Amino acid sequence: MTERRLSGVGATPLSGVGTAVWYAPDAGLGPPPDPETIDADVERERFETARDAAREEIRAERERTAARLGEAEAEVFDAHVQFLDDPQITEGVEAAIDDGLPAEHAVDRTFEQFIEQFEGMEGRVAERADDLRDVRGRLVRALGGGERADLGSLPEGSVVLAERLTPSDTAQLDPDRVAGFATVTGGRTSHAAIFARSLALPAIVGVGTALRAVADGVDVVVDGRDGTLLIDPDEETRRTTAGEEAVEVRGGTVETADGAPIEVAANVGTEADLASAAERGADGIGLFRTEFLFLDRESPPGEDEQYETYRAALETFPDGRVVVRTLDVGGDKPVAYLELPDEENPFLGERGIRRSLGPDADLFETQLRALLRAAGAEAGGQLSVMLPLVATVDEVREARETMESVAADLESEGVAYALPEFGVMIETPATAFLADALVEHVDFFSIGTNDLVQYVMAAERGNDRVAALGDYRQPAVLRAIQTTVAAAQGTDVWVGMCGEMAGDPDVTELLVGLGLDELSMSAVAVPQVKRAVSETTVSEARELAARALAASTKREVDCLLTETTR
Repeated sequence: MTERRLSGVGATPLSGVGTAVWYAPDAGLGPPPDPETIDADVERERFETARDAAREEIRAERERTAARLGEAEAEVFDAHVQFLDDPQITEGVEAAIDDGLPAEHAVDRTFEQFIEQFEGMEGRVAERADDLRDVRGRLVRALGGGERADLGSLPEGSVVLAERLTPSDTAQLDPDRVAGFATVTGGRTSHAAIFARSLALPAIVGVGTALRAVADGVDVVVDGRDGTLLIDPDEETRRTTAGEEAVEVRGGTVETADGAPIEVAANVGTEADLASAAERGADGIGLFRTEFLFLDRESPPGEDEQYETYRAALETFPDGRVVVRTLDVGGDKPVAYLELPDEENPFLGERGIRRSLGPDADLFETQLRALLRAAGAEAGGQLSVMLPLVATVDEVREARETMESVAADLESEGVAYALPEFGVMIETPATAFLADALVEHVDFFSIGTNDLVQYVMAAERGNDRVAALGDYRQPAVLRAIQTTVAAAQGTDVWVGMCGEMAGDPDVTELLVGLGLDELSMSAVAVPQVKRAVSETTVSEARELAARALAASTKREVDCLLTETTR
């Protein structure tokens, strides 16, 4: 057969080859019964029961996703819970029931109205329609007793083709079985694309209606680099593209074109992610999210369990650095067995280090014991401990005193330990402004751009209506980064970055120019960022950074970056 080619939007810098498998979610409901047969009170009760079931299902899926992919990806499910409780939606369903529709048809009709509204909007807001579809599907299944299609058990080597993939669809995909996916709709910022990058899955979105002509069972190549889907590829194409990455994996620390070393590390959320990070050439772990150890269980992990996990990370990178973030829960990161407050604005509430120095002090001390023991184990690697959501110097002092107290306890017990590197995440404007005072108390800073952006710009993460504001290329964000780096210059404090910005190769030159020593990201982006580093000259990078810092609008920054990537 002649090789055919379709084009869409490449979502990941990966390619894969496999067999096309079409995924079609639940079929339509069919016509509703005669309104005279409907008991509105019974249907409203059925709807409330379905909402409760869907809410629990979403919360469980959020925890699984946080553990597997990370907190940023899991946050999409917070919006799904909000849709369940949105008065416009619930009142719409109840009104439809009063009009004589059974609960499942009322849900279908009400959600369709909001889906059409979102799709009529522009940009990332339109992509929220898939979130509504996801919630609608859960409710309809709960009402009808149906089961969701199991995408986690597809035949090995499957390439999933679909009209669209919702967040819960994509979260099911197993990279060990699925060779990639392609969808008719979607954009690079869709949740399917974001999840694909976290899963390191070759993916193309927005192929268009031509994708529907691709039959089940044919061989296809998914090239997520340039957004190309090849149908019936010839043997040469299969041989050269099957399983290849867009960029060569580089082992060892990479240097700029003029010899400046930049550490390129990976963010991980589970112990299983360690091997993937090593395979993709990460120098170490720049963000080990420890929340996964505490989620989806009835009680917190003990000291020994945590010790074994941290030691495994050090053994995976015997010549590298492993930066472990202490427990970061509270607000938008619920843990079932902890008494977390119901806060009106959880992003500004009791979370991160605020809980570790308060109601979760016992958990904090247990975690520090495990970390200090791991640092003292003969596992190789440099262990570093990092505090989340710091806002004051006093918090850092108190945390350090706690660590020293834990060390004294281990010493008196005759338990082997070592003091790790000690640092803080720069994710609040307060720590950026106080960086010059914090350098006296820490060994490193790690800039968490995901939260830093939302706090600097007062633009909630995941809120599509303020997506343009919540962008790390905003001049105010760049200046907060520069303020942090400047405070560390001339000291022994190194500065890294572990937010989404670090994994964007289009801004690597800018970050080198700003003076970052380390960049940490999703493992799938490591090869690309290492290549970008090797192609960067420090003098030119500094010139780019100076021009970007002088910019007063995001548009000016975008134009500068476009010029450098041509």
